[in-house]
Amino acid sequence: MKRYIYIIFTLAALFCTLTASAQKMPERGLVRKGNRLFAKERYAQSADAYQHALQHDSTSFEARYNLGNTMLRQAMADTTAYDDPNSSAAKLSQGFISQAEGLLQAAAADSLRTADERADAFYNLGNTQFVQQKLQDALKSYRQSLVLRPDDMEAKYNYALTKKLLEQQQQQQQNQQNNDQNQDQNQDQNQNQDQNNDQNQNDNKDNKDNNQDQNKDNQQDNKGGGDQEQKEQPQKPQGEKPRSGMSEEQQQQLLNAIQAQEDKTQEKLDEKKKGIIIRGKKNW
Repeated sequence: MKRYIYIIFTLAALFCTLTASAQKMPERGLVRKGNRLFAKERYAQSADAYQHALQHDSTSFEARYNLGNTMLRQAMADTTAYDDPNSSAAKLSQGFISQAEGLLQAAAADSLRTADERADAFYNLGNTQFVQQKLQDALKSYRQSLVLRPDDMEAKYNYALTKKLLEQQQQQQQNQQNNDQNQDQNQDQNQNQDQNNDQNQNDNKDNKDNNQDQNKDNQQDNKGGGDQEQKEQPQKPQGEKPRSGMSEEQQQQLLNAIQAQEDKTQEKLDEKKKGIIIRGKKNW
């Protein structure tokens, strides 16, 4: 009988000790509660438990690390968030991932933790950055995880995959840049070609106009030359009465009048030629 009483007193003392310990460090109980809910994939309730744990101890590595992982799981669990990037579900998912990144960064920076614990934090930090297309940051996080735990095959795989995707992305950007440069060069060449064609067309038009005007001038000169030849025809011998019935003095006055008219016509032709030359020039 005494033996049973001793066992009962021993169990009661142990229970009181555990109860007192739980009262002194309630964050541990909340972390264990969060872990049970996480295992059942009840991520929202699990996140609440971890957040309550951090309210009791803001430096708790377990609560911070587990909450970061839970936030990432919440974001990845809602597949509808990927249907429309502008939907409320997508924005909520992006908010979870952003919070997870901050929590895991703080966990990975805790130098008081073991190498394996920090390696896990850097690994999951890389995952949050990867899903956000922060490939350069993800590559650094996976590398830090491998520095702390070189034999982690999953970290090696994620590191190699991220590096390959990053190289492809950089190659695509380089190709796009080269295409843009080639397109700009082709546009410049086409523009220069168009300008040269326009210049040639304008030059041909000016030459055609000049030739037409020159032909008109030559025709006018030939007409004037015929009048001059007609004017310089041999005069009738003196004493012979002109067939027109005019005296030589009257004929001379008529010739003078014709000559004056031809001089005025020539002046107009000269002015016309000058005007053509001026119009034929362009300011480029």
